[in-house]
Amino acid sequence: MTGCPTASPGRPFGRVLTAMVTPFDADGALDLDLAQELAVHLIDNQGNDGLVVNGTTGESPTTTDKEKAELIRAVVAAVGDRATIVAGAGTNDTAHSTQLARDAEKSGAHGLLVVTPYYSRPPQEGLISHFTAVADATELPVMLYDIPPRSVVPIEVDTLRTLAEHPRILAVKDSKHNMWAGSEVMATTDLAYYSGEDPLNLPWLAVGAVGYVSVIGHVVADRLRVMLDAFEGGDLTKAREVHHGLLPVYRSMNQLGGVIFSKTALRLCGYETGQPRLPLPPASEEDVRLITADLWEAGLVLVNPDTVAGVASQ
Repeated sequence: MTGCPTASPGRPFGRVLTAMVTPFDADGALDLDLAQELAVHLIDNQGNDGLVVNGTTGESPTTTDKEKAELIRAVVAAVGDRATIVAGAGTNDTAHSTQLARDAEKSGAHGLLVVTPYYSRPPQEGLISHFTAVADATELPVMLYDIPPRSVVPIEVDTLRTLAEHPRILAVKDSKHNMWAGSEVMATTDLAYYSGEDPLNLPWLAVGAVGYVSVIGHVVADRLRVMLDAFEGGDLTKAREVHHGLLPVYRSMNQLGGVIFSKTALRLCGYETGQPRLPLPPASEEDVRLITADLWEAGLVLVNPDTVAGVASQ
């Protein structure tokens, strides 16, 4: 099995990963130079162990297979020797997902993120067959993505126990918000759990998660690492302080969604990544005002003084 550069015992994909946005230029085309610059920033300056590319926050529904492969190659070339690059390869078409998995492996990805098939609402036996087919398609380790708010169908506990027997299915990114179910899986399998919902990062650590796949890690991955270090070092007071300090960031991210929040927050922090592709709209003036206020409340240094001054005067 291909190894992940930041893997450690019990943490097959590292500790702190950000689901990276996909940068576009002014014409809406994929901008690989900006992607490489952003990847370097997220690893070297923000302190991420790894990046998930071509995920939902990477606008995978509106990028082509060719663009996905090009993005993986560019990000791996920029940071792949010192970070784990996980490629989103899940769709609601098993044949397409297995092809995306093979393309990701050829492009140099270290692992795969495979979401529950959405819209089709398959039964649990269909989920087992789907995830197994994708895991069998390559030698890459797999992180399952359990997110019923988008896929409708949850991956049930018994299904996860069955999938845990596959030698390449090693982890779960959980956005199911069911810590009871997650605790049962962690207690009875070797699957590593990663929080996939930023406001629940600290609670997930408390029940056994080993890290995060974050959206707010675009701008505060350094703080997420501090929170993880404090929790594992037994300084729960410090961990809670970091968590509470991030409440404004959680707020605007949850209100606006990962793509609009992340691209706007990055712009306010000095990193241009272009506008989202439709059906996701650009941030409105009110969106920008909201994110600016929340980032400022959280103590981030912003590079747009006019926007910051406008918020401060209100």
